Amino acid sequence: MRYLVTGCAGFIGSHLTERLLARGHTVVGYDNFSTGQEEFLAAAFRTRNFTLVRADVLDFAALSQSMRNVEFVFHLAGNADMRFGTLHPAKDLEQNTIATNTVLQAMRETGVDQIAFASSGSVYGDATTIPTPEDAPFPVQTSLYAASKLAAEGLIAAYCAGFGLRAWIFRFVSMLGERYTHGHIFDFYLQLRRDPSKLCVLGNGRQRKSYLYVHDCIDAMLIVINQPGEGANIYNLGTEAFCEVNESIDWICSTLNVQPVIEYSGGERGWTGDNPNLLLDTSKIRGTGWLPKVTIREGVIKTVDYLRTHPHLLAARQ
Repeated sequence: MRYLVTGCAGFIGSHLTERLLARGHTVVGYDNFSTGQEEFLAAAFRTRNFTLVRADVLDFAALSQSMRNVEFVFHLAGNADMRFGTLHPAKDLEQNTIATNTVLQAMRETGVDQIAFASSGSVYGDATTIPTPEDAPFPVQTSLYAASKLAAEGLIAAYCAGFGLRAWIFRFVSMLGERYTHGHIFDFYLQLRRDPSKLCVLGNGRQRKSYLYVHDCIDAMLIVINQPGEGANIYNLGTEAFCEVNESIDWICSTLNVQPVIEYSGGERGWTGDNPNLLLDTSKIRGTGWLPKVTIREGVIKTVDYLRTHPHLLAARQ
């Protein structure tokens, strides 16, 4: 099968690209390298079935040309750092919502009728039902990032209804693992690398979060796209467990063998739009037979070990 993967040089996209190629598929990778890393594609470049397109998803002409003869689109490109949304309010709209519309237009132009989309568990906002199922009622959105992802979901569903597309929408918890380049574990590691005696934590440290190891995530996606279903099919991807931020700090510090003084900024949220209690109901994906293989604690440790052995990834954040 011939796939297009937007965001192919990113954290999840590069692992997905490798997995598809390992299964004998052909992959057209598409990335503007605003955050993606060319080194993440080293294995892909060694295969004959990989083609890289360096272009922005907002470039309709380049995107349409890249989709010629493609059978399936994995749309993973987008702005993924929700914490700074209020500093650049148009960024989430442009890179998540408008970019998704451009992908859908290009699919219609080229006759591609299947898409998998990387959404987010943050679309549930401050959910009143925990764990939160796919059919939970939506509260008021708390972040520009989540609002942009939910709007993109709506566009995908409308294209399915209007033009006969099939879609798989994945609402992720936060991801962990190799090639991880942003998020609270990255931030904590960077702080401790600079000064192992002190750690500044946004919020009160009691925020409860669920996480998923990147390879478990890809296992789930590849299982789901082979499930029957018409229109837009929505799946939560996560684990049944969660941890407090304080627990993840303990695991990070233990792995690094440091004992910093911890300073909290206070309040239940880490930043504007942060959901202090994110745990998704994953019974639907588990109904396919999928189960995560890596625990949250193991995922945190794997992530820290990766950052320790790839210090150059921290250079841009020094």
